[in-house]
Amino acid sequence: YSKMISTYTEKLKLKVGSEIQVDEMEYKVKKQKSWFIDAIDTETRFMVSSEFTKTREQKELKRVIKKAKDKTENQIKICTTDGYTAYPDAVKKVFGYNNKLGKYNIIHNKVTQLKGEGFNHKVERMHSNIRARTKTFRGVHNSVEARNAIMKGLSIYYNFIRSHQAIGCEPYKLAVPDLKLGNNKWLDLIKLSNTNNLK
Repeated sequence: YSKMISTYTEKLKLKVGSEIQVDEMEYKVKKQKSWFIDAIDTETRFMVSSEFTKTREQKELKRVIKKAKDKTENQIKICTTDGYTAYPDAVKKVFGYNNKLGKYNIIHNKVTQLKGEGFNHKVERMHSNIRARTKTFRGVHNSVEARNAIMKGLSIYYNFIRSHQAIGCEPYKLAVPDLKLGNNKWLDLIKLSNTNNLK
C-alpha cells in the first residue's frame, strides 16, 4: 500500500515556503553503509522528497534535490544543507548558476556544525523521529529496496497522517490545501491512489 499510495502522492504539486533543508541519515544494511536522503520544507514541515540509497554521492543528492525542485516548481529560494562537500555542485546543477553574476540562482545556505554554525533543526528533528521509529524494524536491516518501501510508508505517515506539533496539523493541510481527507486518512489515500492509477 505504501508503494501504491506513493505513486499518487509523488505527483502532487505542493504549496510550500521559500526554503528547503536537505540532509541525510546513515544506516547499515548487512554491515554496509547506506543513506536516507531527504528534503523538508521549513514552513509546512512537509517532507518534499526522499530516497534510500547505497551511497550519498553527488548523483544521489542531485536526484533528491531535483525531485524537490520539480514538485515545488519556482517556490524555493533557499536550499539549506550541512557542509558535506558534494552538496555545492549538486545544488548548482539542479537550480543553476548565473556565471555573469557569479552566484547560484537560489541561495545555498551551508550550515556546518563543526564550525559552530549550529544545526538544521527542522530536518534534524524529523530525523530523530524517524530513527526512533525505525531502530526496531526488522525489515529496515534487509535490502535497500525493502528499506525504501518502509521509508515510503513512514513519509506518508509523517506528511498525511500524523499531526505535527509545531504547526498544529498534518503537513499536507498546508502543503496541499485542496486535498481533503476524512477520519481514515490511510483508506482515503488508498482510494485516491487506486482511482488515479486507473486513469
